[in-house]
Amino acid sequence: MSFWIPTAVLAAALTIKLPTILRLWRDPLLRAVGGLLLLACAVFVFVAPSTIAWTNRVTGVPNISAPWCYSLITAFCGSCLLLIIAWRNGLSDRSAATRRAMRWVVSVYSSVIVALWVLFALADAPVERVRDLDTYYATTPFMREEILLYLLAHTVAVLITSWLIWNWVRTDGLDAWLRWGLKFLGVGYALNLVFDAVKLTAVVARWTGHDLDWLSTDLAPPVACLSAIVIALGFILPHAGQYLHDRRLVRAAHRELRPLYQLMRSVSGSGVPFVLRSTPELRLIRRETFIRDVLLGLARHIDERRRHAAYGAALALGFPPDRAKALAAAVAIVDAVESGRRSPELPGDDDVDTADLLREIGATSRALRRPHEIEAVRARAATAPAESVPVDE
Repeated sequence: MSFWIPTAVLAAALTIKLPTILRLWRDPLLRAVGGLLLLACAVFVFVAPSTIAWTNRVTGVPNISAPWCYSLITAFCGSCLLLIIAWRNGLSDRSAATRRAMRWVVSVYSSVIVALWVLFALADAPVERVRDLDTYYATTPFMREEILLYLLAHTVAVLITSWLIWNWVRTDGLDAWLRWGLKFLGVGYALNLVFDAVKLTAVVARWTGHDLDWLSTDLAPPVACLSAIVIALGFILPHAGQYLHDRRLVRAAHRELRPLYQLMRSVSGSGVPFVLRSTPELRLIRRETFIRDVLLGLARHIDERRRHAAYGAALALGFPPDRAKALAAAVAIVDAVESGRRSPELPGDDDVDTADLLREIGATSRALRRPHEIEAVRARAATAPAESVPVDE
């Protein structure tokens, strides 16, 4: 049952990546990530004991799952190396060294896969072993070489991949989410080294006449499962983390506009209709649009001289210029709301800088969260109009 846990996690990683892969299908790096996750899922599906037994039964060949699973594992190792080389160097890197490295990986690991099938064809392995094939046939001619070949190929790939990943982690200028994703990948591949060490120890013990089969049958599988889960998290984290970070910023911006939105609702008598399936981005756009539309209608009641006086008063009270500008806008809008309620037919003021008000709605809304500061600025502006300073200074 434990083999299906990493399969589910890897499938979840593929599902999270899939929309981006389909949207940017021409990006070969994204396609490679998708293919790698799909291959990893296939590995854990086919190494599950129930699937091993099914494959042997369907084909009618005892233990044919061995070269098949070893081939999947070897292909996954080679794909990891290719992906890290391309990801690390960038797809635009067409240097001779990069091309040579990628050709070396493809040729070596393709040759290993071919050799695995040749060795199986030469071996005599009539007794089906679902869980302990590596140790049961550790001393059988040709099967012995096959088992050793896939373990060595896996170990070499994991060592090189781990080295490339940890070198990359230490470079400057990495995005925080990418750095954490690489750290998870590094830990996942380190666990793969534990898997290889455990398997090789059990196999070598058989060669020397000892029985450490429990290392291969009881310890190695959970280590492999944990490794797959950590690697999947490494692929998920950069995408999911950035997605959640962007969503958090959108929701924060939506909440930030709430005070000004509530004030504008009191002016218009209605608000933005709630739509259940609206995305956070769409709700933010609708709230911004609603605020700006109401502000345009309210502009006729804004007194620019009063706004300038409020700006000077805020500066005199010790607020920094940006904060003073937001407070002055908030005071002007609050005054305009009150003026509009008293005299709704008041003629417009052509000197109102509506562009500046519409652009700074976030800062103005934040200022509205502190009504005591607004009242202090209003009181200072009312008693010291001579301190007025142009808002754009």
